Amino acid sequence: MSHDISALRKFVSPEIVFGAGSRKSVANFASNFGARHVFLVSDPGVAAAGWVQEIVELLTAAGIRSTLFTGVSPNPKAEEVMAGAELYKSQECDVIVAIGGGSPMDCAKGIGIVATDGRHIIEFEGVDTITTPPPPLILIPTTAGTSADVSQFAIISDPDRRFKFSIISKAVVPDVSLIDPQVTETMDAYLTACTGVDAMVHAIEAFVSTGSGPLTDTHALEAIRLINRNLEPLINNTSDPFLREQIMLASMQAGLAFSNAILGAVHAMSHSLGGFLDLPHGLCNALLLEHVVAYNFTSAEDRFRRVAEAMDIDTRGMSKPEIKTRLMNRIIELKKKVGLEARLTELGVTVSDIPYLSGFALQDPCILTNPRKSSLRDVQVVYEEAL
Repeated sequence: MSHDISALRKFVSPEIVFGAGSRKSVANFASNFGARHVFLVSDPGVAAAGWVQEIVELLTAAGIRSTLFTGVSPNPKAEEVMAGAELYKSQECDVIVAIGGGSPMDCAKGIGIVATDGRHIIEFEGVDTITTPPPPLILIPTTAGTSADVSQFAIISDPDRRFKFSIISKAVVPDVSLIDPQVTETMDAYLTACTGVDAMVHAIEAFVSTGSGPLTDTHALEAIRLINRNLEPLINNTSDPFLREQIMLASMQAGLAFSNAILGAVHAMSHSLGGFLDLPHGLCNALLLEHVVAYNFTSAEDRFRRVAEAMDIDTRGMSKPEIKTRLMNRIIELKKKVGLEARLTELGVTVSDIPYLSGFALQDPCILTNPRKSSLRDVQVVYEEAL
């Protein structure tokens, strides 16, 4: 009896503790892994907000030493990973904890890979390139959007190529994710908007991905609903704990969806753009989203109809072109209301940059699950429309 393996779907996830105060269980989980010396990864902004010191104190109270590494850029660079791995080994650490947004969490994943294997992080670019299990990894996200805390992705910048490369492996799925909405209280409205729209892009791309399926669809659609209804109110009242919890939940569900269904052209193009100009990842996604939706729509019309419905658009009686127009208008409206209206030209992108950007976008693994096959010219046209 033969089976069609193309119809099979797997689902990977860390152990998740969700809710206010969940970060305070970090020492308990570290102890469960036998930690004697934790390598704590973060960045200067998170440290200034006071969250890093709190984690150090929680670990110390449990009798666990910690070494702090905060040398992480907004787009973590390959050499930062290598420096972190060297410090990890020299201090004889045994468990990694990261608290921060996507950058510290991705950097922590890379540090774990290198600390165990010893090779340069660039050698792990691609899918399933990791053969030696990294050390135990506990992640505490401080932003609601990147979902690095639940995903099998690590995104690292290579400044030499001006390119962000992807490492995709269940080996970088953290062992534990402590998702605590309280730590997002120190985010300003702009970062809240960038990361919130990033989560929306994760959910939409996961739902229309060729790798989507019943294990990911429910997470993706619920994430879209939550962000559509709660992101704008949160931007207007960033101190509301209920709204923060709703967006944090949406980010988690979007992450579970895209980690398993993978993504599409928005992320392939965004990784190229962010690596080239060192721009915030969420902003890059936001600027490209409606243009990629327009490009992909005819290849996944029913899926995009369900996305529109999740964004509270009543599609009954609408033609497919009408659904496309309403969906794109709602995306544009949401971006405008949360303050993400810029175009690529305003960020320094020129027509002469597009061939370079497009070439790297086509090398990104995310392009493989885009619902519409993309040629070099296709990608160039979408970049041009986003200018």
